[in-house]
Amino acid sequence: MLERKALVRVREGLHARPATEFVKLARSFSSDLEIVCGEKSANAKSAVKLMLLGVKELDEITLRAQGADAFEALETLSNFVARLDEPGDSGLRAVAAPVGDPSSSAPAQQAVSSEAGGRALRGVPASEGVALAAAFAFFPEALTPTVRRLAAGEIEGELLRLRAASAAVASELAQKKESAAPGSQDALIVEALSEIARDDSLIGRIEALVREGAEAASAALQAGAELAGEFERMADVYLNARSEDIRAVARHIALALLGKKDVSLKLAPPGSVILAQEVSAFDLAGAALDTIAGIVCLKGAATSHVAIMARAHGIPTVLGLKAALEQLQSAKVVALDGGSGEVFLDPDPTTAESFQARIDGTARENAMLQVYSRAEPRLRDGRLIEIAANLGSLKEISAAMAVGAMGVGLFRTEFLFMERRQPPSEDEQADVYFQLASAFAPAPVIVRTLDIGGDKPAPGIEFPHEDNPFLGWRGVRMCLDRPDIFKPQLRALLRAARAGNVKVMAPMIAEVEEVRRVKGLIEECRAELAAAGVAYGEFDLGVMVETPAAALLADELAREVAFFSIGTNDLTQYVMAADRLNPRVANLNRADHPAVLRAIAMICEAARKAGIWVGICGEAAARPDLIPVFIAMGVSELSMSPASILRAKKCILDL
Repeated sequence: MLERKALVRVREGLHARPATEFVKLARSFSSDLEIVCGEKSANAKSAVKLMLLGVKELDEITLRAQGADAFEALETLSNFVARLDEPGDSGLRAVAAPVGDPSSSAPAQQAVSSEAGGRALRGVPASEGVALAAAFAFFPEALTPTVRRLAAGEIEGELLRLRAASAAVASELAQKKESAAPGSQDALIVEALSEIARDDSLIGRIEALVREGAEAASAALQAGAELAGEFERMADVYLNARSEDIRAVARHIALALLGKKDVSLKLAPPGSVILAQEVSAFDLAGAALDTIAGIVCLKGAATSHVAIMARAHGIPTVLGLKAALEQLQSAKVVALDGGSGEVFLDPDPTTAESFQARIDGTARENAMLQVYSRAEPRLRDGRLIEIAANLGSLKEISAAMAVGAMGVGLFRTEFLFMERRQPPSEDEQADVYFQLASAFAPAPVIVRTLDIGGDKPAPGIEFPHEDNPFLGWRGVRMCLDRPDIFKPQLRALLRAARAGNVKVMAPMIAEVEEVRRVKGLIEECRAELAAAGVAYGEFDLGVMVETPAAALLADELAREVAFFSIGTNDLTQYVMAADRLNPRVANLNRADHPAVLRAIAMICEAARKAGIWVGICGEAAARPDLIPVFIAMGVSELSMSPASILRAKKCILDL
């Protein structure tokens, strides 16, 4: 048996969605696979057992494998858990304490009296936004199947019924996934539910109860409650919230066995607020989410899948409301603030007017920002500041275009490499880069060459152990040592450059010789494509300026390249010698620190003297307080997540 230790860098640990991805990878290998965390271990091919391990971010795990492809399995799985996720929707962890049903709490029932339409109930703020709308009561009937003991001759037939019901639930989830946008939060969450529906940790428990003589429907509810209880007792708030998913899947298996259909959120009138004891992701998937005004539940946490889906669709949501069940069931109108967690049931006229004014104000602001989707962010002196998008895959193109992204300032190619067992071929890469460039043409698309290392490795590329991978064999350093990996990417980029708007930048540059070596390899790739009769185009070459060395050598580098793109995340980390993953030094890891701003000013001055342009593609590019500072320094392009683009355009036009 082979084994390998790994440090988990997946954001928030192996909760439902990353556990699902991990298990999918594990199942692609024939070897027996085990994961060990602390004193507990689990089958690496079971999503539920993996989640019950409670593996957190920065935990050290041991992976064990036995079989013909054991080495490859260990390499791929250890690379998966070692990846550094890009900043994204990680939930509201700071306020995400799990909340049970508080309906039995005396203080909660005293919070609002029958006449107090202007007094707020409180819950967990789970998705920002305000709403004032008619209530839709969503209270599915409690399932109370007949409890009787099966005769010995009935057990096999009941097991067959159970398997048919499980298959029906799996089929329903497959249909829900088909209706979700590929790669969206909805699709990933439904896939996680599908894993639960076919996982032996749940189905095996139900079957065991049936073999002991329990009817399948009763067994499903009992097994679901027991397994959900195990998740509720875990310390991790993300894993606590998975109890909701377990109960939902078990309930739908029981419904299928009883021949019943649950009340559906599809029946909610457009523009209504959902009031419920609990809403599961199973319930929400497939509903007309764009027509739901808000969600209020007695149970739930800000880390639940419902909260994540609500945030993805901009639905104001309050969970874990401190109220009695009867209060929700009798309410006709609801006002809620998903940012503060305040809820008013049947609000008085003053409260309703206040909420309506806020809603109108938000609508005006959003409408105003939408105007900027087609606006040119041009300064009063006539200078155009390009606002581009940071993207990691083709599925993000539509979101960027919807807000008027003026091209792509950073396309992270590492995601093409990190979520597969072997590096993508030259043809695969050329197709992706060409699709990207064609979608935005004639606006520029800047593709960053492979930026991986010991902190975010990729399957099929062996990385040595490094005590400090941020200072190690990564980015252009690795690529220059591995032309077998780098040259296919460069050839693919040359082929995609036929679109006419491709630019390329190399990451982690520390000295001028590295740029010259990259240019030499590009020349080799041109010659190889020409010899093979393969059509290609030309692209401008720039560099990421993210090391203090590159900042200090900016004058020399500027003479070698067509542009600079400043990666403020890493530049800040290196200038301040402050690990951006370490909360103890967060006060030092600031892009607005005078030392960092002085380094950026030095880079911009070198670019101005050489006559090349400068962009910024780190998180600081979207900060309204820093945008005027960067522009004053001479930055002419800012690249950011699509969600920040409209506000950034407004900020520039307000200057």
